[in-house]
Amino acid sequence: MSGKPREGTRRVFFALWPSDAERRALAAATQAQIEAAAGRAVPLADLHVTLAFLGDVAAARLGELAELGHQVAVSWQGPIPIALSFERLACWRRPQILCVLERAPGESAALLAGALKRAALAAGFAPDLKPFRAHVTVARKVVQLRSAAAIDTVTWESAALALVESRGGAAGPLYSVLESQLLGKNKKVQEKH
Repeated sequence: MSGKPREGTRRVFFALWPSDAERRALAAATQAQIEAAAGRAVPLADLHVTLAFLGDVAAARLGELAELGHQVAVSWQGPIPIALSFERLACWRRPQILCVLERAPGESAALLAGALKRAALAAGFAPDLKPFRAHVTVARKVVQLRSAAAIDTVTWESAALALVESRGGAAGPLYSVLESQLLGKNKKVQEKH
């Protein structure tokens, strides 16, 4: 999710944005492996699960995209909160990242990701249509790639959907939550990160 958006656009995605306590628990569980991988740790405040990556979106359409997220969130019929249990690390060689994966793929997050992608596509946006796989990138520019390793289980519970902007930075992407919407409720959560 790095790169500079085209002029007049913003690089955005929908995500599950965890609490500070959940981020700290994940960082503690992965610290030794991140150091061993000789990569650059993702800043604690930026740990998240991407549900639907939209890429470069015209700034003039951000309101429409936020409303789309609002509609998907308030119509959510699945469990609230959505629980994700992470318990293993994997190195993905091509993007040179270290990420944590779920014990078993969670159906709820995948269903929400699919609903967001379908709604975005129907509205004329161009979401990344790769199959959803819940993961959290914990390190980038990993140089000592190793096979998957177990970690102490860390559970994240998300009751809100976030629309997030990604901006390029010298040390990697910088993320800002533009808007959050509680799942299954008609109430926006105003969070600015």
